[in-house]
Amino acid sequence: MADDELTRAARLLDAQAKAERLFAEIEERGLVAPGEGERAVSDRIRDLANELFGTTRHWHKRIVRSGPNTLMPYRENPPDRAIGADDIVFADFGPIFEEYEADFGRTFVLGGDPDKGRLRDDLAKVFAAGKQYFSGEPEITGQQLYAEVERLAAECGWQLGGWHAGHLVGEFPHETIDGADTESYITPANDTPLRRTDKARRRCHWILEIHLIDREREFGGFYEELLTLG
Repeated sequence: MADDELTRAARLLDAQAKAERLFAEIEERGLVAPGEGERAVSDRIRDLANELFGTTRHWHKRIVRSGPNTLMPYRENPPDRAIGADDIVFADFGPIFEEYEADFGRTFVLGGDPDKGRLRDDLAKVFAAGKQYFSGEPEITGQQLYAEVERLAAECGWQLGGWHAGHLVGEFPHETIDGADTESYITPANDTPLRRTDKARRRCHWILEIHLIDREREFGGFYEELLTLG
């Protein structure tokens, strides 16, 4: 790998490490708590990112969703909701660290509901299995990886909540992710290899995002981080 590619990889991993620390602090400080509104929690996480790292910019909208709002895919904008005592909540943030994008998502379970706890645990398992599958298929396409993630979700008893399972990531602003440009997403319509170079002849790096839902019980969860590094 050329020096510039090694530098890009290191910067993306550093951005993710900072996002991981941010989410550890969210849990440590108990920011996701019963009675709090989703928007208020989102604003506190934004302020925490600034406190810890001086981060003031996020490359996509900040998301905190709870209860039935966790069924909603990224593009939806459900009304603000107060977090309940026995709730499930996920946060999806895209902070920019030194001009490199992170994209990180985790799920929090309040109370002792076993099904919600199982979903939270399955998110990490499906992510790990999807990443392992990607590692073993050198010519894998977005279509193939989406199909495998969908299969893994069903094997655990869940559905996927969105039309894609990940996207390109890089320097800010990275090559535009256009909703009509399926080659930028891990989605059934993308039959191009994920291991390729972009228009600037740089290696493409990908985020794998797992959004699992149970429509009948009206809750879901979310987990995302780098697919191609780490």
